[in-house]
Amino acid sequence: MVNDSSIKKLLKHDKDTGSSEAQIISMTSRINQLNEHFKTHKHDQSSRRGLIKIVGKRRRLLNYLKNNDAAKYEEVLKTLELRR
Repeated sequence: MVNDSSIKKLLKHDKDTGSSEAQIISMTSRINQLNEHFKTHKHDQSSRRGLIKIVGKRRRLLNYLKNNDAAKYEEVLKTLELRR
């Protein structure tokens, strides 16, 4: 699991919520929560649709980050343990 100190290094400041990195961190956290939710609620289709939307939005943010700052993109992937 990812520790908080490595995530804080990605943020630009303490109250950072708008940067691409901060949004990706937030979405990854929500995706992980929803995955746990689906282990017990397999037929919750409306939440599954929300999960798919969040995953797509995170994917677009990752693509944006890759095109604009490849080094930061690699750091985010490594820190959040995302595979691609």
